[in-house]
Amino acid sequence: MTGRSAGGLATVSLRRRVTAATVAVFVVVLFAVIVAVVASFSVILNRSVTAVLNDHVQLAEQLARANTPPAELVGRLENRSVRARLVLADGQVLGSVRLPVPDPATKTRRLRLPNTSGPLAGAQLTLQVDGRLLAGARHRLVWVLLVVGAVALLVVAVGIPLVVRYALSPLDAMTRLARRVAAGRRGQRLWPHTADTELGRTAAAFDEMLDSLEGAERRALGSEEAMRRFVADAAHELRTPLAGISAAAEAVLQQPDDADPEARHRLLMVLGREARRAGRLVDDLLDLARIDTGLSLHPEPTDLRQLVDGQAERARLVHPQLSIRVDGPNTIVDVDPARIGQVVANLLNNACQVTPAAGTVRVAVSASNGRARVAVCDSGPGVAPADREQIFGRLVRLNGARGNGFSGSGLGLPIARGIARAHGGDVTCEPTPPGKGAVFVLTLPARTA
Repeated sequence: MTGRSAGGLATVSLRRRVTAATVAVFVVVLFAVIVAVVASFSVILNRSVTAVLNDHVQLAEQLARANTPPAELVGRLENRSVRARLVLADGQVLGSVRLPVPDPATKTRRLRLPNTSGPLAGAQLTLQVDGRLLAGARHRLVWVLLVVGAVALLVVAVGIPLVVRYALSPLDAMTRLARRVAAGRRGQRLWPHTADTELGRTAAAFDEMLDSLEGAERRALGSEEAMRRFVADAAHELRTPLAGISAAAEAVLQQPDDADPEARHRLLMVLGREARRAGRLVDDLLDLARIDTGLSLHPEPTDLRQLVDGQAERARLVHPQLSIRVDGPNTIVDVDPARIGQVVANLLNNACQVTPAAGTVRVAVSASNGRARVAVCDSGPGVAPADREQIFGRLVRLNGARGNGFSGSGLGLPIARGIARAHGGDVTCEPTPPGKGAVFVLTLPARTA
C-alpha cells in the first residue's frame, strides 16, 4: 500500500453518504412509528372490547332482574359485533354463539344470571365480541400505514438528494474556485456571508489559504525577480575586472621579448589590481550566499572598543591623510570577532573613501538599554533621506555626490547588515543635516552579567 492510499483523505461521495444515512434513519423512524401506532391501536381495541363486554354484562344483569323473556334478552344483547348464547335451566339454548370460539381474536365472557323466579332462573349466559371485525380494522390500519410510509419513503428518497445537493452547493463553489485558481485566475475568493457555520468556517479558511498561497507566490516571484537582477548585476560587475584581466593578459602576451620593462610592469600591475578586484567581488558574493543560508558564527566575549581600535589602526595605515578618532568605553559583547571586525572594517572603509583629504572620521562606542552601539561618522556629502534604506540593497551604488570616487562593489553594506542581524543586531544609516556627512550605526546585544 502506498503512502497516498494509506494516509489519504477518504473521498466517498458525501451526497450518497448523507442520502443513504437520511433514508436509513427515515426507514427506522417510519418502522418505529408504524409499530408504535399499531401497538397503540391494538391496546385501544382490547380496551374497547373489554368495555363492550362489561357493558353487555351489566345490561344482561339488568334485563334478568327485570324478568325479561329469554328470547327478548338475547335479541337485545346481540348486534353486529356481539353475540349471545343463553342456556336455560331446562337445557334450551338461545342465541348465535358458536362454541368452541372460532377465532382467537374473539373475546368471550361467561356468567350466570342473577337468581330470578322466572324462566331465567339458573340460566347461564355467554357473550362474545367478534374479533374478526376488530382484526380487520387493525389490518386495514397497517396497510394504510404501509402505503403512506412507502409514499413518504419514495418522496424522501427523491427529495433528499435534491436537498443535499442544494445544501452542499458551497462545496461545489469551492471546487470550481480551486480549479479556476489552479488554472491561473488569481484574486478570486468565496467571501462567505457568515463564518459562524461549518461551511462558513470552511470557506473562510479556504479564502485565508488562498491569501497565504498567493502572498507566498508573490514573494517567490519577487525573490526570483530580485535574484535575476542580482545575478545580472553580479555578472555585469564581474565583467569589468575580467575584461581588464583579459585585456592586460592579452597585452602582456603580445609584447615582444625586448619590450620596455616598465610598460610590462604597469600591465602586470593592472592585471593584479583587476584580479584582486574580481577576487573581492567573488568573496563578497560568497559572503552573501552564506548569509542567505545561515552564517556559521563562533561567538566569544569580545571587547568592542578594542576591536574598533584595531580596525581603526588598519584604516589609518591605508588612509594616512585622514584623522580617525575613536571614543567610548570598553564594552563586552558576545560576538564572532572576525565577522564583527569585518562589519566595522567595511563601515570605516566606506567612511574613509567619502571623506575628503585632511578630513575626520569619528567612531563612537557606547552601551545602553542592553544594546552596544558603534557609530561611524564621516565628513563626506552624506546620504539623502530617500537613499538611507536603498543603500543596503545588493549591488546598489548611489548616483549622487556620495558615489563620486566611491570604488565599492555595492555589496559591503548588505553584507555588514546581514552579519549584524545574524548576531541579533543591525546596521542603519542615521539622519543627518544635508552636507554634514553620514552616520552609520552598528548595534549589537550587550553582554548580560
